Amino acid sequence: MKKGIHPDNYRLVAFKDMSNEDVFLTRSTADTKDKLLVDGVEYPLIKLEISRTSHPFYTGKSKLVDTAGRIDKFKNKYSKFSK
Repeated sequence: MKKGIHPDNYRLVAFKDMSNEDVFLTRSTADTKDKLLVDGVEYPLIKLEISRTSHPFYTGKSKLVDTAGRIDKFKNKYSKFSK
């Protein structure tokens, strides 16, 4: 491995799935200003829209998560062609 190319600021970070409120801890170098209290300890927080606990491939459930409103935008745009 080359010396000096890997970051030195690895630390425990809380990742929170916003669709089902699942939280898991792992080491990361991602920057964030948000914090979360987990078991009495404060960790930097990274918010996720989807994770292993909510993705249909891993859960086996066909759950629709549309946080950006893309489906409604598509339906409104092409509703005139549904005659």
